Amino acid sequence: MHFSVRASFAILVCRLLRLVSRILHRGGTAMPGRVALRICPDLLSTLSRGVTTIAVTGTNGKTTTCRMIEEIFQNSGLDYFANRSGANLMSGIVTEFAMHANLSGHVKKQYAVIECDEGAARTVFGKLRPAAVVVTNLFRDQLDRYGEITHTLANIREGISGCPDALLCLNADCSLTSSLADASLPNRVVWYGIDSTAGVNEAPPALSDASYCIRCKHEYEYDYHTYAHLGGFRCPHCGYRRHEAEFAVTGILGMDENSSRVRFRGPWGEDDVTVNLPAVYNLYNAAAAICGCVSCGLQPEICMDSVGRFSCGFGRMERFPLGEAGACMILVKNPAGCSQALHYLTGTKEPFVLAACLNDRPADGTDVSWIWDADFESLAPLADRIRKIYVSGDRGPDMRIRLKYAGLPDASITLVERPDELAAALGRETLPVYILPTYTAMVELRSAVIRLCGGNEFWE
Repeated sequence: MHFSVRASFAILVCRLLRLVSRILHRGGTAMPGRVALRICPDLLSTLSRGVTTIAVTGTNGKTTTCRMIEEIFQNSGLDYFANRSGANLMSGIVTEFAMHANLSGHVKKQYAVIECDEGAARTVFGKLRPAAVVVTNLFRDQLDRYGEITHTLANIREGISGCPDALLCLNADCSLTSSLADASLPNRVVWYGIDSTAGVNEAPPALSDASYCIRCKHEYEYDYHTYAHLGGFRCPHCGYRRHEAEFAVTGILGMDENSSRVRFRGPWGEDDVTVNLPAVYNLYNAAAAICGCVSCGLQPEICMDSVGRFSCGFGRMERFPLGEAGACMILVKNPAGCSQALHYLTGTKEPFVLAACLNDRPADGTDVSWIWDADFESLAPLADRIRKIYVSGDRGPDMRIRLKYAGLPDASITLVERPDELAAALGRETLPVYILPTYTAMVELRSAVIRLCGGNEFWE
């Protein structure tokens, strides 16, 4: 069978499978692409021709950064599509391209915003040929799947080597991410980060994913920490250090439970910017989105305005009208990200209810020992404000033990096994609810929540 015919047949099958999946309310985000790739293994290379793509990869912040870039694209009047369902492996990316292509392989939209799993970058980038690659950060995550963090870095490096013309947007504050800017890759690099003048200087983490220089193995020194191993790193032995960022948060003017106001510097100068999310880690996401889009030629004013207007969903600070005071769902999946979510909770002022949901399925990572490295101890001083705690998920009992050893009273912890039962229980609460689920627990609980109070399916 001729290749072009195979490609057309693969697109047709993909579209039909997506249609059937949506009728059955099963999403159809990755499975159609898997089948299409069996028919035409090089389908992504064919479909990505002529599409200007910004790809986002890294451990934490990919989905939020992509949603910010989407808002910028929309407000810039660009005709684009995105894999907003979070299906970020090769199969999910192929599904999205096929759904926007005709049977001759022509994609109808000119632009794409693609979230790419950091492990899949090795094979995706060379076929996708993005105009720009945004790398958010690198943290220890799902050791059963990714292995050591240097393996993840090597995957991303190999992927970028397949698209030498792509612009690299790198986090200047992450010593691992920054190491991609070396002589082995010819790509042009632009940098984003949080400057020392912003006034963020957290205590050094008890456990760091990058304590030693990636080049010479000597211990880093820091001028300031923003969180985890991010900040003003420098190696006193070989001189490897944080690169000056062209796009940077230079001051924090205010931050509440819903948003942040910052001073932001770009090549055009400085402006006051509102980010429609709280927490320091979301400032990195906003800086990454602005950096990527402005560097690709979009107007700075539109980019800065858009990060204050976008709405992020699918478990990333997603809010639901659940219970009398509402609920906020914050996805957690590794020690660094979970600790930042917990740090956000310590900044709340009013009493609240906490739900922690832990699964150990392949999409979560089958090794749940990471919860012992997350800073749940930071919740202990809040014990009088956390009026009730629910634990749930396949490993709910493990989470209960972790919270007990963190110093939270066991008498306040209730184990609820089923997602629908947990959603119903949270719906009866009168206080604000904060939900910290791992990925598959989030997907199940989110479906149960929207059945109770409405909302979009995860693929919408």
